[in-house]
Amino acid sequence: MADTLRTLPDSKSRFRCAHCGNLTRFDVVRKAKVSEFWHVDISGAPVVEETTVLTEEIDQVQCRWCAATDRIEIVPRPEFGGPSTEGPGDGGP
Repeated sequence: MADTLRTLPDSKSRFRCAHCGNLTRFDVVRKAKVSEFWHVDISGAPVVEETTVLTEEIDQVQCRWCAATDRIEIVPRPEFGGPSTEGPGDGGP
């Protein structure tokens, strides 16, 4: 598998480290160009009420457990036939 994933997991999938089994802890470095709707209150404090991602590039996904970057894969979530969170890969220490 390539060192860089091209997409992020969606509502039916998630990351998995094929090296150590981690399913829950990853560092994701990505570049995104976004359009945001900001609502600024009378005091001047902004609140971002809407965000649209225009472009996104994934630079790296790294496992927090073993630091692997070349063994990260996208697998189905348990309800869609993927690995469960019981046993190895259940969230870490």
